[in-house]
Amino acid sequence: MTTEYNKPLPRPLSPELTKPFWEGAKRHELVMPRCQKCDRFFFYPREECPRCFSNEIGWATVSGKGRLHTYTIVHQTADPAFREDAPHVYAVIQLDEGPRMISNIVECAHDALQVDMPVVAVYDDVTPEWTLVMFKPA
Repeated sequence: MTTEYNKPLPRPLSPELTKPFWEGAKRHELVMPRCQKCDRFFFYPREECPRCFSNEIGWATVSGKGRLHTYTIVHQTADPAFREDAPHVYAVIQLDEGPRMISNIVECAHDALQVDMPVVAVYDDVTPEWTLVMFKPA
C-alpha cells in the first residue's frame, strides 16, 4: 500500500451498485456482474443486463486473466496530480470471461506492449478504503 496517496480516488456515480466490485478489489479478487437469466458477465455494473435487459443480476469472481485489446500511452495528464505517473498506459482489457474493462497496464516496458498480449489483474491498495485494479503481462 502506498503510504500517502495524494491523487483523486474513484467516485462511483452509484456507490451501492458498484460496491461488490470495490469490495472484491479490496480482497484482491476481480468480481463482475453476471446476468442470472442469460448467464453472461458484463462490465460496467448496471441495473439491467445489456444483452437481455433482465434485472436479475448477481456477482461472481472471474479469473482476472485477459488480453490487451487496445491501448494508448498517456504523456499529458488531464489532472496535475497524475503528472508524475506520465507516461502511463491507458488500456482496454478483453477479459477471458467476455467483458471488456478500462484499466492501466503496469510492470511492462512501453515498447513491449502488444495488442492481444495476455495480461492478468494486479491490485494496488492505494488507501485502506480503496484498491485499484490494474493489469500486467501474464
